[in-house]
Amino acid sequence: MRLVIQSPFIQPQHLQHITKLCGGGQFTRLSAQAYALPVNLDGHAEPSAEIRAYCGAQQLDCAFVADEHILQNFGLVVMDMDSTLIAIECIDEIADMYGLKPQVSKITASAMRGEIEFAESLRRRVALLAGLDESALQRVYDERLRLNPGALELLAACKQHDIRTLLVSGGFTFFTSRLKQMTGLDYTCANTLEIIDGKLSGKVLGDIVDAQGKADCFTKARDELGLRVDQTIAIGDGANDLKMMAAAGVSIAYHAKPVVQQQAAYALNYSGLDGVINLFTLT
Repeated sequence: MRLVIQSPFIQPQHLQHITKLCGGGQFTRLSAQAYALPVNLDGHAEPSAEIRAYCGAQQLDCAFVADEHILQNFGLVVMDMDSTLIAIECIDEIADMYGLKPQVSKITASAMRGEIEFAESLRRRVALLAGLDESALQRVYDERLRLNPGALELLAACKQHDIRTLLVSGGFTFFTSRLKQMTGLDYTCANTLEIIDGKLSGKVLGDIVDAQGKADCFTKARDELGLRVDQTIAIGDGANDLKMMAAAGVSIAYHAKPVVQQQAAYALNYSGLDGVINLFTLT
């Protein structure tokens, strides 16, 4: 396997120290902020733990990646939208237009930590938005929505390697459909807000895309593409992503809550989404 070290904060002395911990070797540069080192950890769990502890203290992302995990071997990447593909929580920003962000953010945070069921949290939050003019949605998209660093690079790499991309969200189709058009995503799956006479009714139409709904959207796309489980990658940040991530061959926690980091195969805490490319590039 290979040890991948990446971070905006990476310095030569970090690599030198990690090389010593690994007992020697030569790092290969993957990008301006990422390096890889061939390693053999058979029977050597202690060095692995020491390396992880050091990287955590130095704000470095580290991952021990199996050599078969390369982009060419995958066929589908599924990712969450809010705080994963994009840098905001859309519903929180919609609420901000209405002066309700503190109340809505509190429910969002509780759901992300897995303290309340997502479907119930979404109903509570959307109900608070009843009466808001639908133009607030466009304002959020135009004024506040930003892609996370490395998002376009990751999507471009997926296209280059003929990997399909699926955006699944407990958020809203208003945003996923526009992101699909803007970025070239292949598929999207999200909730639909009910709008009556130009105003939000405070309700969601149809079945809510919750944790199970995300997993179902993912497995449907995987099966339609005729892919094996080990040909899929799932990226998320909250408890609502765990079922989807568990259904994938490889799971990546992106700037995620602790419960997600604990269950993911890999975690990116400091790198952008282009860090996914570095994880799966074989030197």
